[in-house]
Amino acid sequence: MRTFIIFCLSVTLLFLAACQGNELGETAVQSQNSPTPPIVNTAVPPTNTPPPPPPVIEEELPTNAPDQPTATNAPPTEPPPTPTPTITPIPENPVSSISLAPVISGLTQPLYLTHAFDDRLFIVEQDGLIKIFQNGALLATPFIDLTGPVGYNSNEQGLLGLAFHPNYQENGFFFVNYTDENGRTNIARYRVSDDPNVADPASGQILLTIPQPFANHNGGMVAFGPDGYLYVGMGDGGSQGDPQNHGQNPGTLLGSILRLDVNSADGIYTIPADNPFINDTNARPEVWAYGFRNPWRFSFDRDSDDFFVADVGQNAWEEVSWLASDTPSGQNFGWNPMEGNYCYLQNCDSTGFVPAIFEYNHSLGCSISGGYIYRGQQYLSLYGNYFVADFCSGTIWGIFQNADGSWQSAIVHESGLPINSFGEDINGELYVVARTGQIFQIRP
Repeated sequence: MRTFIIFCLSVTLLFLAACQGNELGETAVQSQNSPTPPIVNTAVPPTNTPPPPPPVIEEELPTNAPDQPTATNAPPTEPPPTPTPTITPIPENPVSSISLAPVISGLTQPLYLTHAFDDRLFIVEQDGLIKIFQNGALLATPFIDLTGPVGYNSNEQGLLGLAFHPNYQENGFFFVNYTDENGRTNIARYRVSDDPNVADPASGQILLTIPQPFANHNGGMVAFGPDGYLYVGMGDGGSQGDPQNHGQNPGTLLGSILRLDVNSADGIYTIPADNPFINDTNARPEVWAYGFRNPWRFSFDRDSDDFFVADVGQNAWEEVSWLASDTPSGQNFGWNPMEGNYCYLQNCDSTGFVPAIFEYNHSLGCSISGGYIYRGQQYLSLYGNYFVADFCSGTIWGIFQNADGSWQSAIVHESGLPINSFGEDINGELYVVARTGQIFQIRP
C-alpha cells in the first residue's frame, strides 16, 4: 500500500509541474521554415458519415377502433392506418453522482479512447502504440506501432491524439497528432491494411509540422467536426504565461484550434473557404479559434453540434468554454489576458472574449481534462450532462445547461485517479482514461 501511495504521489507531482508550465529552463526548439502556403478549398464542405441518431422515446398515438358496419351487405371497411409514432425528447436533468465500472486494465500510460464507427475501442498510449479492445478483450497485436516517429521526452509529449475519418469505412484513413524527436507537433495520416485490426505503418503521410518553442503545452487533440473537417488543438508553445504571446496572435498556429480539409487523396490539407481568417494577411488561414493556453481535450455534442473545450490553466483557474453550433468562427477565448473568467494580466478587459461556463481553482486540482456530453443509450438519466475531470485530484464534475441558458455544475464523483482524458464509443457511451493504465465506463 505504501508503495502504491508513493507511486501515485510521484506521478501527480511530476505532471503538476508540467501542466503549470514551470519548465523555464528548457532549451527552445530551433525554428523551422514555414510550410508551403496551403491551398484554399472553395468546394462545398464534404459530406461526412453521420453518427448514429440519438436515442428517442417513442409513443404510439392512440387509435379508436373502426366503426362496425350496421348491415350485412355493407361494403368492407379499409383497415385503419398504421399509427405514426411521436418522438418525445429524452428528459434531461442534472446528475448528482456517477459510478465508474472497470473495463480495461494493463495499458501503459493511455491518453485517449475513441471508435472507428463500430463496436471496437481504440486506445492511444503515449509512447506511440494504438491498441484495440474488442469483444471484451485487449488484442495482443497493436493496431499500429508509431514508437519510431514519436518523440516522448517530456510529460506532455508523445502520441497525443487520434481521429478516424468520417468515411473511414470506405477510405480507411485515420489521423494522429504526435510530437517527434525534435519536439515538433506533427499531424499525419495513415491507412488501415487489409486486416481491419492492423494499420499500415508505411502509409504514413505528414500533413503539417509545427515547431514548438518549449516541451510543454502541445495541445494534442484531433477530432472531426460535424462539417467533416479536421480540428486540431494547439497549445501556446509552453513555458509560463505565454512569453511569446502566441495565444493572442492568430498569425501563429500555436494557442489556437485549427480547421483543416483533409479530404484530398494526395495526403495534403487545404483550407476550408469559410475559415475566419482566410482573407487576413496578418493571420494564418488554418486558425478557427484562438486565445488558448493548452486546449488538451475538446469535443462536439453529437446531438446539437455544440463545441466544448477544456483549457488547462496557469496559476489559479481551470476552465471549460462552450460555443453554440451557430456561433461565428474566429472566436477569442481570452488567454493570456485572462485565465478563466479572471484577469491573468493586470487591468485586463474581458470584452470580446468567450467566457468560461465552468471553472475551478487550484484548491480542487491542477490540470483539467475535458470530456463529452452524454448522448448514450444505456443510461438515459445521464443524458445531456457534460463530464469533465481534474488530473491531479481525480474529481469528476457534471455540467448541465438549464432551460434559461445558464449553466450549473456539481461534483459527481471523487475517483482519486489521475484522469488523462475521456472517451466516447460508437453509441455515445462515455469512458474515463486513467494514467494508471485503466479504462472505466461512466454509469449512474
